[in-house]
Amino acid sequence: MEITRIASKPSMKGPAEWFTGAVRIDPLFDANGSRRGASATVTFEPGARTAWHTHPLGQTLIIISGLGWVQREGGSVEEVRPGDVVWFEPNERHWHGASATNAMSHIAIQENLNGKVVDWMEQVTEEQYQH
Repeated sequence: MEITRIASKPSMKGPAEWFTGAVRIDPLFDANGSRRGASATVTFEPGARTAWHTHPLGQTLIIISGLGWVQREGGSVEEVRPGDVVWFEPNERHWHGASATNAMSHIAIQENLNGKVVDWMEQVTEEQYQH
């Protein structure tokens, strides 16, 4: 058994090459020798969002506060609220973040495949974001 205590891992600012706007990442757990999954709580200020990206084994988002937007490539921008759970298929190109006027926090869970949990791509444009 392993217990990871709250705030035992420092918060970090979302890097500008992966995010637009103010984003805070609070790591929850990492993959290890017997666990492929990794997780973090991610908080997006209004207008903040990820860049386009994929996950080799997919990603689950659990919306815990606020109002957010998610989109898969070729799909519509969808609104998400607390309690919603979003699943992105393996290698499904997508982005997610806060709405233009409200912050949003989610727990992100993804699995490690050969040392990789995500492939980052280009930023989401204002036109794409404002849909």
